[in-house]
Amino acid sequence: MHPSRPQFQAATKALDLVLAFDRAADSVLHDFFRAHRALGVHDRGFVADAVYGVLRRMRTVDYLAPGRAPRRMLLAWLARCAGTSVRDLASLMDAEEATWLAGVKAISLGELPLAARLELPDWVVEKLSASLSEAELVALARGLNEPAPLDLRVNTLLAKREDVLSELAADAILAEPTPYSPLGVRVRGKPAINRHPLFVRGAVEVQDESSQLLGFLVAPRRHDLVVDFCAGAGGKTLLLGALMHSHGRIYAFDVSAARLARLKPRLKRSGLSNVHPQAIGSENDARVKRLAGKIDRAVVDAPCSGLGTLRRNPDLKWRQSPQSVTELTLKQAAILRAAARLVKPGGRLVYATCSILREENEDIIGRFMDEHAHFRSVPCNDLLTQQRIALDTGAFLQLRPHLHATDGFFAAVLERAST
Repeated sequence: MHPSRPQFQAATKALDLVLAFDRAADSVLHDFFRAHRALGVHDRGFVADAVYGVLRRMRTVDYLAPGRAPRRMLLAWLARCAGTSVRDLASLMDAEEATWLAGVKAISLGELPLAARLELPDWVVEKLSASLSEAELVALARGLNEPAPLDLRVNTLLAKREDVLSELAADAILAEPTPYSPLGVRVRGKPAINRHPLFVRGAVEVQDESSQLLGFLVAPRRHDLVVDFCAGAGGKTLLLGALMHSHGRIYAFDVSAARLARLKPRLKRSGLSNVHPQAIGSENDARVKRLAGKIDRAVVDAPCSGLGTLRRNPDLKWRQSPQSVTELTLKQAAILRAAARLVKPGGRLVYATCSILREENEDIIGRFMDEHAHFRSVPCNDLLTQQRIALDTGAFLQLRPHLHATDGFFAAVLERAST
């Protein structure tokens, strides 16, 4: 990287805003670019790459440039992590900074503790070390610190995957089928996919392959009644609607009306008519309770730490804490219990998170099963085999970036007894 002075100054300003860690980094950058419309495409690209680069390598950067001064953090990242020579940075620095950066180049990183070398908070490494060897931890951290590819899901109501691949190839966009999801397309590079005709007409949606696979565990039938708790902007909802061929009925619940508002344009593009978004006050809302015992499929994509999504959201490493995870587990258990009350005899309950922490995943399911004898666990590997998906991670779906090239992801499938 050889940034110009305006690019470096813009990145410094953006990083300073992101380091407040009071909002998601992508939201901060979105607002920053709106406020700095004079920045060109390449300028914005540098700013985004630099900010996310610092967030990914912040343990190293903090060691090289303590004090969280954005300007020095960027210089340290450029010189030690991005491979930029001090000579190429000379025009950006005064004499004092140049002397300081020369010293930074000489600092040995060999004595960094394990968590710092993994670019993870100490508390995360401590939790993961309970079930992973050091070699497994290193491999997982390496995968989490790599930028994520762009995954698309083909809307089978409007297109076939082979036709999508052909249209992308005709526009010189490199893409290939995802290895597991039969609906997935993995795109190379950073094309402006939201302006591509395929996206505009609803033939594709942006969705990580891990989340696509969740739909095949839910496996809704055409005329089912389905509830998607924590529907958010509706990526899973739209997938389920397409799998149901726009038949049946899907209730998309979320406590955030703003998140559901982002579903509306996506729903319009999708061509679906079986999706019914509803903002609720909580998991105990009257609109939820009236569906008790009536639902064929209930999905809980629970609010979680998001630590499985660090490839695309590296700021979450620094915005979460042991305390926030404890608070999240209480919400996760409460939402799962509420969803279970909706499931009719013989119906299916699917719990999922984009977390890699056991306490948000297996522990939640274990406690639920202890308290709900009328539910049984259905092995995810068996369900995927039935769908002709060649992926076996055992009874639970447990995906990792270094093993599966997806986000870190967890899912469990539970079935209510017929009587």
